[in-house]
Amino acid sequence: MSGGAGYETLLVEERDDRVVVTLNRPRARNAINAAMVEELHAVCAGLERRPRLLLLTGAEGVFAAGADIQELLERGREEALAGINSRLFDRVARLSMPTVAAVDGYALGGGAELAYACDVRLAGESAVFGNPEPGLGILAAAGACWRLAELAGVSVAKQVLLGGRRLDAAEALRLGLVAEVVPDGELLGRAHRLLDRMARSAPGALRLTKLVLDARGPHPLADDLAQAILFESEEKRDRMRAFLDKGASS
Repeated sequence: MSGGAGYETLLVEERDDRVVVTLNRPRARNAINAAMVEELHAVCAGLERRPRLLLLTGAEGVFAAGADIQELLERGREEALAGINSRLFDRVARLSMPTVAAVDGYALGGGAELAYACDVRLAGESAVFGNPEPGLGILAAAGACWRLAELAGVSVAKQVLLGGRRLDAAEALRLGLVAEVVPDGELLGRAHRLLDRMARSAPGALRLTKLVLDARGPHPLADDLAQAILFESEEKRDRMRAFLDKGASS
């Protein structure tokens, strides 16, 4: 199934009051690559021109199982400083109208960070959140190091980012990371009902409420500077090559 409307990695449905975006690289478990980043920027540009609610989800039972490791392997200091993923996720977070991530299956690495950047997360029963970046010789530099701490607390963020802990749907609900857990087959319907409720509010009030709620510190600059160091390390290259070799042999 193609993205349509000029999109190769996304399915985009435009409605009067919302835009529904489905990450659509199922053969790569919807891993976020450069093409998807570019297309999500195009979606954001449209929402900046005409503000509407945004619903993000993933195709075929997976939200996004990370960023594209082959592309990350080739990135160096300059790409880290450009904040390829962090600038996109920050743009998603700064959209003027509310955003909802409907997560079933894996939301790992960059996929988790994209979900963290949304205003509200709903989870299917199969949802799993995690940030395994240090195992690949890098850090979660696209928001997890500060957004997850804001959403679920510093202790939980350290367990996920330093200890490799993955959060299933029930844990994510208990920790406040997601608003609700529903059967996977009911996830999109429940997400649309949430958006329906949002749409009944005054758009101006929603926009100003979100603007007042959101306040940022030194991020994402600090994330990009740290990632610039790690992207140049031989250990990062060795670990990512090992990951890719393992996948090719399995």
